[in-house]
Amino acid sequence: MTRFPINELRDIATPFYFYDLGLLDQTLAEVKRTSRDERFRVHYAIKANANPGILRRIQGAGLGVDAVSGGEIEAALEAGFPADKIVFAGVGKTDADIIVALQAEIGCFNVESEAELDVIDEIASAMGKKARVALRVNPNIDPHTHEYITTGLAENKFGINLPQLGGMIDRALDLPSIELIGLHFHIGSQITDFEPFIMLCQEINRIQTEIAARGVKISVINVGGGLGIDYADPDRHPIPDFEGYFKTFRNHLRLLPDQQVHFELGRSIVGQCGSLITRVIYVKEGTSKRFAIVDAGMTDLIRPALYHAHHKIENISDPHGDLHHYDVVGPVCESADIFGTDEMLPSIRRGDLLAIRSAGAYGEVMASQYNCRPLPSSYLHGK
Repeated sequence: MTRFPINELRDIATPFYFYDLGLLDQTLAEVKRTSRDERFRVHYAIKANANPGILRRIQGAGLGVDAVSGGEIEAALEAGFPADKIVFAGVGKTDADIIVALQAEIGCFNVESEAELDVIDEIASAMGKKARVALRVNPNIDPHTHEYITTGLAENKFGINLPQLGGMIDRALDLPSIELIGLHFHIGSQITDFEPFIMLCQEINRIQTEIAARGVKISVINVGGGLGIDYADPDRHPIPDFEGYFKTFRNHLRLLPDQQVHFELGRSIVGQCGSLITRVIYVKEGTSKRFAIVDAGMTDLIRPALYHAHHKIENISDPHGDLHHYDVVGPVCESADIFGTDEMLPSIRRGDLLAIRSAGAYGEVMASQYNCRPLPSSYLHGK
């Protein structure tokens, strides 16, 4: 449960991201406890949050990294992650990205097309390197999450469709500067029902049987991430059900001898430790609505505008006042710049601090400078 040290926060320029490092440490400890298995390797999906202080904490816990750009690889290396514990995904790796990864000698490229495979081989050959790769496969499983964060369906922009897999394996085995080590899967994000993960295991088992019959040895099965968090009640569920998540794969994924399972968790590790702190600029009385106009906007936290996502909002200046309905809105010149509609909150006054909860993932890292607004700062509590 996050408690906000209001006396420490009053004089900090808003908006800013508040990170509860104590909760992050508890979450990392639970990840390590529940994933304790000689076959399991957990990578942090850096796209969720690349704050240097957060990265150093995660690196200190011994996790690897899932990166999706050359910049993320460099951020991971700067934070102290070993290169051989970095995996590199993404449909649009540029030549410059690939060069950065090869120079660092990262652990694995998650390859998403034949065109990409050929380019990696060409660049690796020119550099005198050998690239370790896993082929990303679309298992055509619908996790029933938001359409923008569903990634494993057939003809999605991500990955290789099942009918193409055999040819891709043959191609990877033929290329001189490619070492095929694994298969990669990722079906989507913010998944809170384990049934899609069970379906994924069953599909991987079927694919493994077919590949083994061809005599092809695969040493790594990467199942992606996707475990969701409780946005509605973050204090009731501050740490996701990692126990159930890892048990699902232990019970349903049939591994071959000496195979490893790689996980790429992001939101579930950092989502609940972060909150966006914003100050109320005005309380505007409308005809039938009351608006709390705050200094944070969609430039600071884009999820509500982009996904119609809802984050719990709290008045941390006066948490015990009389309750009223408010529309909590930002200053950006867009009608989508709304954090919450008809929010039942303790009485709000100009200058109050509001906390927009569960914003540790895809919050600060997605901030922009639209309207020439400055990027939000961050405050790490519990250093």
